[in-house]
Amino acid sequence: MHTTVMEWQRTLLYRDGTLDKVLEPGRHRYDQRRCTLVPVDMRPRQLQVTGQELLTRDGLSLRASFAARWVVVDPVAYTTGAQYPESVLYAAVQEAARDKVAAHTLDELIADRGLLTGAEEVAAAVAEIGIEVSNLRARDLMLPGELRKAALETVLAKERGRADLERARAEAAALRSLANTARLLDEHPALLRLRTLQLAATPGTQVILDPRDRA
Repeated sequence: MHTTVMEWQRTLLYRDGTLDKVLEPGRHRYDQRRCTLVPVDMRPRQLQVTGQELLTRDGLSLRASFAARWVVVDPVAYTTGAQYPESVLYAAVQEAARDKVAAHTLDELIADRGLLTGAEEVAAAVAEIGIEVSNLRARDLMLPGELRKAALETVLAKERGRADLERARAEAAALRSLANTARLLDEHPALLRLRTLQLAATPGTQVILDPRDRA
């Protein structure tokens, strides 16, 4: 019999139940009566670990989802090292996620999601079963309902504070302008008469003069 191994595969050939060799890409002859073939996909893959309930360093609950990018680098270890190698990888990602979240406060994690990246711990845990993990990152962070409400109220309070501050600054600037104008008119009375004449020249404007202002 013949078998074809694709470019992205490696195939383990067992003869009488014992690993004989690893078939590289190409066409191979084998004895169907005595041999068993176990193909292994060597293409990069992505593992999703969703809905993890984790505790931060300050004891607050956080729901997080993680994604790990991995690839089989040793088809023999991957096939013989564990009955379900992907389950081992899944558990390793869960453990790493728990440790990463527990090492930081909620405020730190919200401010910098990059604190939840890094695949060193996971890579070390699955290296002996032929898996290489190149990337681990947090995809989604979700706060419990009460914390989301509190966070929203905090943001709204900050925005209201900024608006009040800008309004106060504008009012202070207007008062300074009025004070400067009053001082200027007090020091130079002729400017008031000049301004009155300018307004009187505007069509439709009525100017009432106070007899006390006559010189």
